[in-house]
Amino acid sequence: MTEQNNLDKIVQTAVNALEDIKAKDIAVIDTADKTPLFAKMIVATGESTRQVKAMANNVAKEWKDNGVEILSSEGNDSGEWVLIDSGDCVVHTMLREVREYYDLETLWGGAKPV
Repeated sequence: MTEQNNLDKIVQTAVNALEDIKAKDIAVIDTADKTPLFAKMIVATGESTRQVKAMANNVAKEWKDNGVEILSSEGNDSGEWVLIDSGDCVVHTMLREVREYYDLETLWGGAKPV
């Protein structure tokens, strides 16, 4: 499997895992030309801290089940903003008000959800 195909599979696995937990406004942002740290960023909104944590946990579970190594995970204690990092792809699950405040899409040049 080529590196791009592997990245596409990592991203699609994360998006599917987020959709399974009814994430809102899922945005996939290409960051390869902005940082050498990761190639894709996914941002998704949850309606409660419980949902935000469940979304992140489902991404982590699906990645592990598909052989994707998780380098780090942060924010599970509060559940307002949880980050999961696979190296090539970083997933942010956030409460709506936290997502609006930090506005990662604008910061990284992605499109804001409507």
